[in-house]
Amino acid sequence: MLYENNQIRDLQIAYIGGGSRGWAWGLMTDLAMDPQLSGTVRLYDTNAEAAKQNEIIGNRLSAREDAAGKWNYTTCLTLEQALTGCDFVIISILPGTFDDMAVDVHLPERLGIWQSVGDTAGPGGMMRALRTIPMFVTIAQAMRDYSPDAWVINYTNPMSLCIKTLYHIFPEIKAFGCCHEVFGTQKLLKELCERECGISDIDWHDIDVNVMGINHFTWFDRASYRGIDLFPVFEHYTDHHFEEGFTGDNPQHLDSHFLCAHRVKMDLFRKYGLIASAGDRHLAEFMPSTEYLKDPDTVKSWRFALTPVSWRKEELQQRLARSRRLVSGEEEIQLEHTGEEGVMLIKALCGLGRLISNVNLPNTDGQIPNLPRTAVVETNALFSRDHISPVAAGDLPAPVQTLTLPHVENHERILKAAILKDRALVVQAFEQDPLVKGKCCSHADIQALVNDMIDRTLSDTWGR
Repeated sequence: MLYENNQIRDLQIAYIGGGSRGWAWGLMTDLAMDPQLSGTVRLYDTNAEAAKQNEIIGNRLSAREDAAGKWNYTTCLTLEQALTGCDFVIISILPGTFDDMAVDVHLPERLGIWQSVGDTAGPGGMMRALRTIPMFVTIAQAMRDYSPDAWVINYTNPMSLCIKTLYHIFPEIKAFGCCHEVFGTQKLLKELCERECGISDIDWHDIDVNVMGINHFTWFDRASYRGIDLFPVFEHYTDHHFEEGFTGDNPQHLDSHFLCAHRVKMDLFRKYGLIASAGDRHLAEFMPSTEYLKDPDTVKSWRFALTPVSWRKEELQQRLARSRRLVSGEEEIQLEHTGEEGVMLIKALCGLGRLISNVNLPNTDGQIPNLPRTAVVETNALFSRDHISPVAAGDLPAPVQTLTLPHVENHERILKAAILKDRALVVQAFEQDPLVKGKCCSHADIQALVNDMIDRTLSDTWGR
């Protein structure tokens, strides 16, 4: 990495999961639009052919005249080759297949357990973690051996357990997790502020918030825009529009499997006095199943959606088709910012400015004093040259702490279970999960579910 004339040259980035048909293209776009950075992106994926396709796509994009940032994309066949001498490592992997995810999301339905996402909390999130943790053990060991000083940016879910695993294996690692869910709530507050206060063209980055919680179960206890306290604004809107929620200017967007009317947020605000700062689909999975995920009709009444894995499989085919068009040159990537902050964080860590953003890190500095120091928490942090300073977020209110602790405790159980291949610990974690507890399932039923899920997705490593 070379610094000259306020620019960084020859930056070395390793992308683990370099065959991604989504995140990788977004990174390519953001890098191409930034004139202050250039260098090499090393693409590593267990599917080397997919990484090779992204090599072609990335180099085609970088060669365009409208690409301000110039990058060389190259495929690596081993972690050692990808990591040795790199400055940054980006991790964006799919742990297993969509067939595995179908087990995660849909098999628990036989006990009446419904999941809207299935990648972080609930049975699906825990089972996904059991597949993900061994991969992150390997990555952490490779980081220790080949690039111990590189910064690691993780986008993979379940975020908290991915970061927890990296630090468990390599305590000196410089790793953090990025999630855009908080951005979505900042954008919601921007729109509400514009409507309620008569202000136009607010930049959502100017919505100042204090972030506290764990990934996908984050909260704001303060939010403002240029001196305007946004809590009364949110409360006023909630009081007058709770039944219909908020859908912006296009109510038809509720046909999406991913968007929502924010009614879960509004309900949680009424109950706990904080603004929950993740999408309703994620928030619902951290709560007892009697609240928002009792059954599909309950989900529909709260105006969010269950995301079937069948839809994800169909969408993958569309992305594969797009990949072929991008490789052939039939289609070109449009240069539009993704809204992600990964490149901005890289610049700050390189010394090109300072930035405050939400980040997932171990709670070792006591960012949230009333959560365990061993927890991975999500708060704001200040990014500057080669340093991240977590912001002290303060205590979670007692009722929210009570909601959060079972998940933090389950992170410990699942990490240990993955390393020891201990089915009994997985059963314990399932029994303590709010989605499962709310169904009052018998120990035998839960044990049978755990065994079936492990046998269908992990039998090659756990045995039967």
